[in-house]
Amino acid sequence: MASKETQRKVLAVLAGGLVLGVGVAVTLAAWNDSEFANGTFTAGAFNLEGSTDGTTFSDHNTDDGDAAATLAFSLPAGVVDNMSPTDSVYAGFWVRLAAGTTSAADLEADGTTADAAGTSNSDHLSYQIYQLAPGDTCDATTAVGTPIATGATLDVQTGVTAVALAPGATAIDPGVDVQLCIKVTADADLEPSLVTDATWKFTATSTN
Repeated sequence: MASKETQRKVLAVLAGGLVLGVGVAVTLAAWNDSEFANGTFTAGAFNLEGSTDGTTFSDHNTDDGDAAATLAFSLPAGVVDNMSPTDSVYAGFWVRLAAGTTSAADLEADGTTADAAGTSNSDHLSYQIYQLAPGDTCDATTAVGTPIATGATLDVQTGVTAVALAPGATAIDPGVDVQLCIKVTADADLEPSLVTDATWKFTATSTN
């Protein structure tokens, strides 16, 4: 029979074995590894600009505090401040995507605002907007065919068709110029001596 001293040594060894076993299990459970991937996302640039002469382009975004472009309407013979019933006046407005724009876009006439009827002739003036070649003259000879937008009065709009805009060939080039020709026609009930202001809005939406 083993002495008490021998039993204590055996118990000590067994106890040590149990502790060692627990230590090995914990060490194995802590083994792990991770991988991480990072992505950077840069948004493209987008800006529409306009011109009343097809040469000097700038921003006319009234939502950002810019002034609207002042269109130079003209009669076939005479001036816009001498309209009579059934007369039509014409004005060209050029648009393009600004240099640095990285995607093509669709441009749409996006409504009008005009002086209130009763204090102006907004309810006696209709309009049509046509797409012309950049070098054409906006007048009775070119404002023909199917318009891209119309309004029975200056404060409504119907029949909107999108116009495609292409970006520049390089980052420093502006996009291709597009001319819009706005024709405004007075009806037979045009009231004399009233001054009417109207603003057309055009919105370009990226197609990419």
